[in-house]
Amino acid sequence: MAAAGVFELSSGATMPRLGLGTYKLDGPASDTVALIRRAIELGYRHIDTASLYGNEEAVGQALNDAIRAGDVTREDLFVTSKVWNDDQFRAAEAFGESLTRLGLEYLDLFMVHWPWPQNGTFVDAYRALIEVRDRGDLISVGVANFYEEALDEIIDATGISPAVNQVELHTGFTQPELREYHAKHGILTEAWAPLGRGEILSELAITEIAEAHDATPGQVALAHLLAHGISVIPKTANPERLVENFGALDVALSDGEVARLDQVQGHRQSKDPREFPG
Repeated sequence: MAAAGVFELSSGATMPRLGLGTYKLDGPASDTVALIRRAIELGYRHIDTASLYGNEEAVGQALNDAIRAGDVTREDLFVTSKVWNDDQFRAAEAFGESLTRLGLEYLDLFMVHWPWPQNGTFVDAYRALIEVRDRGDLISVGVANFYEEALDEIIDATGISPAVNQVELHTGFTQPELREYHAKHGILTEAWAPLGRGEILSELAITEIAEAHDATPGQVALAHLLAHGISVIPKTANPERLVENFGALDVALSDGEVARLDQVQGHRQSKDPREFPG
């Protein structure tokens, strides 16, 4: 099985190309711990969580258990969490609370989870996280679900581009204009819902390319984004899917196959961040 490989961030840190998303891993803590331990055994090094997910304690237990067992070192891991909308006005304190729940000495990436433009606090939240980064227990500051105008606001206010913008992105909805903006400003694009919640996996282009590579449709969907230099964090509670998703790193698509997948027509499956939460 391939190593994950890394992307270099504008902060100078490196981030694995493929990670494990933990949204909705909110069942028994023992199940979450077991799943993450298995992911680490398979080679996952990037684990993505958030205060909203309600699983930071279980995620932290799994990571610390793996470190104590000698499976990995802390430096091997890339750990992401996020501040939720209601805490934007106290983003620095929310960071400290996430760090405590995770039981870690530092985080690799901490994000403003949604812009929530109606509330008018995302610029202050972003500025506060830059100050947290500068004190040393946060390596990189990022955002999630930000669109071009919101990115303009935080960059104009601080002079600093986020290291990462994590957005909904999948075959059929690849947001080329936003990715072009990211490239101009040194922002890495990271995809949540990179499998399109399963809705895209029956697309003819995906299934035919999967057959040609002796791969699964999910692996092709992930490989499509990876070929564009996009980090992916597929979520699953299924240990077998952990193996399948990580195998996307072994799928090398041709330029023609990438171009064909680019032509798949799809749509946003979540809320528009310009309006959410309304």
